[in-house]
Amino acid sequence: MKKGKVVEGLVTSERCDKTITVLVKLKSSHQLYKRPVTKKKKFKAHDPKNEAKSGDRVKIMECRPFSKDKCFRLIEIVK
Repeated sequence: MKKGKVVEGLVTSERCDKTITVLVKLKSSHQLYKRPVTKKKKFKAHDPKNEAKSGDRVKIMECRPFSKDKCFRLIEIVK
């Protein structure tokens, strides 16, 4: 089984059925100035049992596309 990338983020929305929106903060250094930069990205993830609620910290993993913009699935709820 191939594994996709695993990221950890904060659930911002769980309005849609079996879908959560996760805000992931990625830290990297600026190419020119070599200073730490925080980038934010939102991913839509598949949550088959509707377990995650807003404010939860979750781990999601890249997988096959479930819809047009949903290519991640929920692995576990961290907090």
